[in-house]
Amino acid sequence: MSGTVSKKRSVLPFVISGIVLVGIGLGLVYMKTRDQGNAQYASSRTGGPLSGFIRLETPREMPEIDFTDVKGSPLRLAAWKGRVVLLNIWATWCPPCRKEMPTLNRLQEELGGKDFEVVALSVDKGGPDVPERYLRKYKFSALKVYNDKAIAVRRKLGIRGYPTTLLIDRQGREVGRLAGPAEWDSDEFKTLIREIIAQK
Repeated sequence: MSGTVSKKRSVLPFVISGIVLVGIGLGLVYMKTRDQGNAQYASSRTGGPLSGFIRLETPREMPEIDFTDVKGSPLRLAAWKGRVVLLNIWATWCPPCRKEMPTLNRLQEELGGKDFEVVALSVDKGGPDVPERYLRKYKFSALKVYNDKAIAVRRKLGIRGYPTTLLIDRQGREVGRLAGPAEWDSDEFKTLIREIIAQK
């Protein structure tokens, strides 16, 4: 009997060592994969107004995104190829979205044109009439009405919350993104956008 106990005791350290090694291995796998959804981001996180903007090491091809204009006519993001786009995913019921809307409107007023547009894409389920009323009520007249009532854009772009904003270059590639509200008409963001516009 004592021999059996002794044998069990001699095996026990090996069993414990094995469990520890497996645990370490799983921990390493977790550390490697837990942020896999953001692994493509280089992570040039900067301070100041640009804080939170994550720029890609290499611009990434965008998936095709379908939405509608104010009249319900179908649109595709590919129609903006050749222009730089600030794609802002928002909703009228989202307080942080409403907070940053004036800055997006001012940015479009200043930089909007043949080379650049703020595409404020609403995910209100009520359709384009909902963001149209909101933009008109608060006189955000520089922004056009775009809507994805099916909210397909969330899955396609891997969005976790609103607002989320993507900067897209002339080739239709994502340069970087920011989750949460920002001062989009700040000098820092305007400098970044002008830099991307200059890359023809």
